[in-house]
Amino acid sequence: MSKPAVLIAEELSPATIDALGPDFEIRTCNGADRSELLAAISDVDAILVRSATKIDEEALAAAKRLTVVARAGVGLDNVDVKAATQSGVMVVNAPTSNIVSAAELAVALMLAAARHIAPANAALKNGEWKRSRYTGIELYEKTVGIVGLGRIGVLVAQRLSSFGMRVIAYDPYVQAGRAAQMGVRLVSLDDLLAESDFMSVHLPKTPETLGLISEDELAKVKPSLVLVNAARGGIVDEQALYNALKEGRIAAAGLDVFAKEPCTDSPLFELENVVATPHLGASTDEAQEKAGIAVARSVRLALSGELVPDAVNVQGGVIAEDVRPGIPLTEKLGRIFTALAGEVAQQIDVEVRGEITQYDVKVLELAALKGVFCDIVEEQVSYVNAPLLAAERGVAVRLVTEGESPDHRNLITIRGTLGNGSQVSVSGTLIGIAQRERIVEVDGYDVDIEPTEHLAFFRYTDRPGMVGTVGGVLGQAGVNIAGMQVCRDHQGGHALVALSVDDAIPPSALEEIRVAIDAVEVRAVNLAE
Repeated sequence: MSKPAVLIAEELSPATIDALGPDFEIRTCNGADRSELLAAISDVDAILVRSATKIDEEALAAAKRLTVVARAGVGLDNVDVKAATQSGVMVVNAPTSNIVSAAELAVALMLAAARHIAPANAALKNGEWKRSRYTGIELYEKTVGIVGLGRIGVLVAQRLSSFGMRVIAYDPYVQAGRAAQMGVRLVSLDDLLAESDFMSVHLPKTPETLGLISEDELAKVKPSLVLVNAARGGIVDEQALYNALKEGRIAAAGLDVFAKEPCTDSPLFELENVVATPHLGASTDEAQEKAGIAVARSVRLALSGELVPDAVNVQGGVIAEDVRPGIPLTEKLGRIFTALAGEVAQQIDVEVRGEITQYDVKVLELAALKGVFCDIVEEQVSYVNAPLLAAERGVAVRLVTEGESPDHRNLITIRGTLGNGSQVSVSGTLIGIAQRERIVEVDGYDVDIEPTEHLAFFRYTDRPGMVGTVGGVLGQAGVNIAGMQVCRDHQGGHALVALSVDDAIPPSALEEIRVAIDAVEVRAVNLAE
């Protein structure tokens, strides 16, 4: 039998080839040359890329035998994951390969901005000796605010603690006890803005975090603040940052990421108190070696038909055919659970009931955790790091199986206990020959709603007129209701409205609904990719 063909489309660490081993036919091409790529990809089983090779619908259509696309790095901007999924092609990356490099760059930018390294270097090389002009500030005994206490945020906090800094953090999905174990004090975003001498952003880019640090937030900080963003472009509003720097409302900034990349022309580059780098977070020899080894291992697993922990779409592995359809549903349930909880639970039970429990359903526990954490941490969440994320946050996780399922052929429930002792739960099932996904329970209320891209849940005291009020507010906001269900524990008791809508509900409309119906709880969920 011929060996599977693996195409390496960009220069990778030599360790990548070593990690692949002798079981594959290794081919190479210049992935940035479109015609060369399309010819080379036609009969290979796997392709390894970095950021210059674009794997889109055209490339996937040309790849007749392709099983897996491996990105030797974290980002997947150059890979059309949706098209790959539709083509049955697995996409893998190396989600933890660059976390140390990214953390070190954030610290480097902070030091460079605090000590005016870039302008002082430029002045000296231009023949100017300006010691007094470039007097800086120390990090020692200053307060640094970490916005996002994920894996990179934690590494930054640890390193800055060694500088003798007081570390505070804002992250609504980290428990205060867990932060305290690391010597970090959790605060609100407003308190972090007011107290910080330095601030470093380490959040994922989501609709909720886009523009999180903007005009209003920068109006609350000290004029001596040094702000660093080495996470994702767009989290810090660049125009607002420019205005604050230009007007002297903050002291300096260090930037590695930008709203649109590549970025070579920005008003920020005109300012001497800005140090900027071209997205170098993962650009170290060590990070590239880790990335190459990680994706090589994933390719080996994928081409041998085993479970690939770092797959971001189609999950390979020895998984029973009856279990596979439940994987994407369980991941969605995890995302809904987190939105309903509004925090990380102390205990999470993944309950699986029905016929599928005769098979190994461990993958459903992993899918649930992947969903629980994917919207609240900075790094890419995969099947390999989801349990680590839970352990890091002190979350106890159990997989509970039961062969009997009275109301559904199979039922998957994610149930969690929050810090105040209250419980949150959401259940789903697959119905019909087409295995259509349905949410069938939310916090003890029986519902029947499709988990579409945009969902909302409102809990309030049962009384007449509330459904019409909700519909009226959404109508005024231009949001079309695709499906609605109202359920209650008893007449005059608590009621729950579950909605699927065509578009995301604006925050102003959610607040208007909350006030209008005197809601106990308002939660919106965005399942869009």
